[in-house]
Amino acid sequence: MGNIYQYIMRLFDYLAIMIRTIITAHQQTISFTIPKDYVGKEIEVIAFAKGEGINKEQPAKKKVTFNALSIDTRGYKFNRDEANER
Repeated sequence: MGNIYQYIMRLFDYLAIMIRTIITAHQQTISFTIPKDYVGKEIEVIAFAKGEGINKEQPAKKKVTFNALSIDTRGYKFNRDEANER
């Protein structure tokens, strides 16, 4: 059992761990506690208002048309043998 625990603990050393917390700020300055093993390491802190930058309205979809090229095919008869000639 001890070997499995040591293996898992070594595995955690290689994994990127992310801590995500959603808070409501009551003043402009925010402080928080980090895990002991983060002390002395470079950490990244990202702050944004929840829902900020999300556009709820979907843009109107463009109607797709295939009229850029027009070929008159009246009177044309497909000849399979002619198409397969090499």
